[in-house]
Amino acid sequence: MMKNRFKKIVTLLAVLCLSFAFGQAKKPTIMVVPSDVWCSTNGYMTSYNNQGTVTKIPDLKRAFQENAALVQVIAKINTLMMDRGFPLKDMSSALKTLESESAENAMLSSKTGAGVAESPIDKLKKVAKADIIMELTYTINTTGPKKSVSYTLRGLDAYTDKQIAGDSGTGAPSFSAELPVLLEEAVLAHIDNFNAQLQAHFDDMFANGREIIVRIKKFDSWPDDLEKEYDGKELGTIIEDWMTANTVKGRYSLTDSTEGMQLYEQVRIPLYDATGKATDARGFLKGLQTFLKAPPYSITNKLTMKGLGQAVIVLGEK
Repeated sequence: MMKNRFKKIVTLLAVLCLSFAFGQAKKPTIMVVPSDVWCSTNGYMTSYNNQGTVTKIPDLKRAFQENAALVQVIAKINTLMMDRGFPLKDMSSALKTLESESAENAMLSSKTGAGVAESPIDKLKKVAKADIIMELTYTINTTGPKKSVSYTLRGLDAYTDKQIAGDSGTGAPSFSAELPVLLEEAVLAHIDNFNAQLQAHFDDMFANGREIIVRIKKFDSWPDDLEKEYDGKELGTIIEDWMTANTVKGRYSLTDSTEGMQLYEQVRIPLYDATGKATDARGFLKGLQTFLKAPPYSITNKLTMKGLGQAVIVLGEK
């Protein structure tokens, strides 16, 4: 009798623990930003030098400083996401952090040493470290004395820039409602479906790893290449074996390979490291960097990254 009762208690505790664990399932970290379309339409664009090519990008700092309506709208979307349990990174705070690190002063000409240009947006993503970027576009419609809001929301993987969720709509016209209220009324009917798409993507990452891109290159000054053999195995194959052993479920695509370079796409890396910290491309590739520096390879190399989701290891120099 006591034995059966003890078993029932253990079973009940196990069920309660599982229920708590599922109830506390991690959600992706979100950062809400105005879209490129909104910034262009409203005159908030700037330029930076991308390896000799002038590229236009949103001037997010100026948009937040000058457009009070934008601040209100982003705050409203943040509140809607917070109410549904999504952790948030505040864009205005991330911009201030970026500025305090003096990165913003070098934005117009900064390049990585490995020949991969890093845009101001890439730098912002590294500071914010959000899983998903929510791009918001909105317009105010006026029909006589009534106003309504049309909006488009896009969920982008912050590491790959791939769209993983989308929604759009127009709210009911109103005589007196303010912009944040109009937006809330327009979004509320669809936001839970949108969030379900975000969560499904995050759950896939949790199970199958986060997707990044990895490039292996060599400095011209390095006399060797990826065809150099160690105990009868080419260096390129050794690196590929490392990728197989260290990616989640051995998942990646080697889409290009020559004696001087390799390109790995759809590389799945763990969502978190052993300490529970979110893993990015740089953190993952530090393992390969250390591996190549150690005997028997003893290859000096340099690791650089673009944003959160692209990393380059250049062999031969530091």
